[in-house]
Amino acid sequence: MATTTLVDGFVLDLDGTVYLGESALPGAVEGIRDLRNRNKRVVFVSNKPLEPRQAYARKLTRLGIPTHPNEVITSAFVLGRHLARTEPHLRLYVIGEPTLVAELRGHGLTVLDEFGEQDPRQVIDATGIDAVVVAFDRTLDYRKLNTAYQALRRGARFLATNADKACPMPNGEIPDAGATIAALEHITGRSVELVAGKPSPLITQVAIEQMDLPPERCMMVGDRLETDIRMGQKAGMITAVVLTGVSTRDDVARMDSPPDFVIENVGDLPGLIR
Repeated sequence: MATTTLVDGFVLDLDGTVYLGESALPGAVEGIRDLRNRNKRVVFVSNKPLEPRQAYARKLTRLGIPTHPNEVITSAFVLGRHLARTEPHLRLYVIGEPTLVAELRGHGLTVLDEFGEQDPRQVIDATGIDAVVVAFDRTLDYRKLNTAYQALRRGARFLATNADKACPMPNGEIPDAGATIAALEHITGRSVELVAGKPSPLITQVAIEQMDLPPERCMMVGDRLETDIRMGQKAGMITAVVLTGVSTRDDVARMDSPPDFVIENVGDLPGLIR
């Protein structure tokens, strides 16, 4: 794998690539500092819809990577931006946490309320739901699942922030939005229509637009082959997988279309460019 001089922008995954939990991963602080000192553009992408972009920027800054909110792209932001531009009239039912609801409403979208304490055995009126949005939701209960089910049976749109099966945590992975999507697909016989997060081209388009660069001059860097690397390849980017997260060299060796680079951590990125 040859070194390259054509990369002017870097799209970096967060969990498992830049940090894990509340700690920066080895090489991340120094590597990103070096890239910026070389006037390379850097944006961060996350499939997690749990925090606004401002919170991710504060976290990165706290970990030693000064970051502006505009340098962070989340699946929730991308979905809100897309729906506000294409279907702003939709009445949304959200399987998600309050931060996602706030993000969507911040784009001027209508999110249907659930008032007061709810009996988990009940379903809210599904007749007024135009679209179901599925996200990582640690408050998921039977009522939410049943409400989404009834709405989808009535023909509501089927949307999602991300389709990750599991979310990496310091003590191991926990179920993510993909598990809920799979349950709803199974019981409705329908497939999710739109996923805003990785590997969707929607999130790539936002990143490229943010850096104002053609994709062939950008590098996608992440720890997941099926999302980060696949997305970068589909967009025409140079790709690099880091070994600080879920993927291993053996995983790469089994790929028909491997990434351009396999590196130990983000600290190796400056060494890929002369």
